[in-house]
Amino acid sequence: MPRVARLSIAPVRSLGLEHPDAIEVGPTGVLEDRRFFLADASNRLVDRIVLGELVQIAAHTNRDATTLRLTFPDGRVVEDEVQLDGPIETPIHGRVGVGHVVIGPWAAALSAFCGREIVLVRCDRPGGTRIANAVSLVSDGSLRQLAKEAGLDEVDGRRFRMLIELTDADPHEEDSWIGGRIALGTAELQVTKPDARCAITTQDPDSGRRDLDTLRTIISYRGLREGKHADFGVLGEVTVPGTIRLGDEVTVLGD
Repeated sequence: MPRVARLSIAPVRSLGLEHPDAIEVGPTGVLEDRRFFLADASNRLVDRIVLGELVQIAAHTNRDATTLRLTFPDGRVVEDEVQLDGPIETPIHGRVGVGHVVIGPWAAALSAFCGREIVLVRCDRPGGTRIANAVSLVSDGSLRQLAKEAGLDEVDGRRFRMLIELTDADPHEEDSWIGGRIALGTAELQVTKPDARCAITTQDPDSGRRDLDTLRTIISYRGLREGKHADFGVLGEVTVPGTIRLGDEVTVLGD
């Protein structure tokens, strides 16, 4: 039976991932996940499509997002309590990020790293900018198949930035759960749809440099859904909030 091999959250959208031993999931996902994002001086989103190297910065926040620590590649740590300035709404890939500008030492440090003026924003809504599909899953079987198709020994699952990675699964076994429910730990999830991938998956998860044409490979053996979506992994909603831990087994509950 598939079981949890890795959990990943990103307190700041596009920055480095954290890998906790357990997560608490609710209707908006994990409270600490994607609670902050970056914009430029013109209020345009700055993410890894704009600057892949953002992944080199580690981030940590608490459940209430009242503290934030950034650790830069040179070892510099910028940490303080979060204080908010005025409201802001930022377009984010067809959605709107609604939040408040964060004042403090982070913007200057991020601006120096990015080589442009950066505004740090805390989302007003826990769970970040999502409006649906609060959880994401991918299996080791799918990653093995992708590696085989790409002629590689393995593909690092971190490049897909999924909340939950599973082991002991068949290739794309998670697709068979779409439309049904699964239990993980004390939580229950409704698996809703395939996860359409973007160019960020082509980037190395440590450096942010483009090193693998994941999209072309996925399309070569899976095709395009509706003529435009390169699917890999699945998305879902939390129907019963709870705790998910490393090693928890998937129980398929049906429709």
